[in-house]
Amino acid sequence: MIDAVVFDVGETLLDETSQHGAWADWLGVPRHTFSAMFGAMVATGREFRDALEQFKPGFDLATERGRRAEAGRVDTFTEADLYPDTRPGLAALRDLGIWVGVAGNQPSSAGDLLRAMDLPADLIATSQDWGVNKPDPRFFEAVIAAVPFPADRVAYVGDRVDNDMKPAKAAGLRTIYLRRGPWGYIWAHHPDLATTADWQVASLAEIPPLIAALNQG
Repeated sequence: MIDAVVFDVGETLLDETSQHGAWADWLGVPRHTFSAMFGAMVATGREFRDALEQFKPGFDLATERGRRAEAGRVDTFTEADLYPDTRPGLAALRDLGIWVGVAGNQPSSAGDLLRAMDLPADLIATSQDWGVNKPDPRFFEAVIAAVPFPADRVAYVGDRVDNDMKPAKAAGLRTIYLRRGPWGYIWAHHPDLATTADWQVASLAEIPPLIAALNQG
C-alpha cells in the first residue's frame, strides 16, 4: 500500500535546461560547451558545481548566486520550466487520494517559486529549508517526519541512484526511478539500480496508474 508520493525537483519535476543555459551565459561559455562539460561531470559521478568550476576555478555557488542577483540576473525558473507531465501527474495522484510531497536539493528560493505556482502538493520543502542535502540520511529522516504515513507506505521519486534511490531505500522508503535528464539516463545502466529502485518509469504519467494498481492488489 502506498499512501504518499514525494518527488525530487531537478529533472524530476523541473526541466533545468534554461537554468543551465543562464549559468553558461553568466560564465561567458557557449551553451553547447557548457552542456558537454556538464555531461562529462555527470558521467564521472560529479556534480553541477563541478562543471561550473571547470570554467571558473575556485567557483563558489552561493557567492556567484549573490553576484548574479546584484546584477539583476536571479537564478530562477517559471511555470514554463516544469516538465509537461508535472502538474497533471501530481494532480492525478491527488485525485487518487494520495498525499503528494515535493522535496529536493534546492535553495529555499526554489521552494518559494514552487509554492507560488500552487502545485497540487501537500508539502513543498527544500534542502536549504531543512539544513541538510541529499544523500545525507537526515534529509530522508526529514521527509519521513513531514509525511503523515509510515515510511514503508511512502514512495520517493527521483532520477539518481546515488542521491535518491540508495539513501531513500536505506531510510525505509519505497523508491521510484525516473529515467530522464542527464543523471536519469546515465544511472539507468548502473548495476545498483535494480536493487535500489522498487519501480522504474519514463514519465510521471506512469506513476498514478502504477500506484492505483499497487493499492488495488
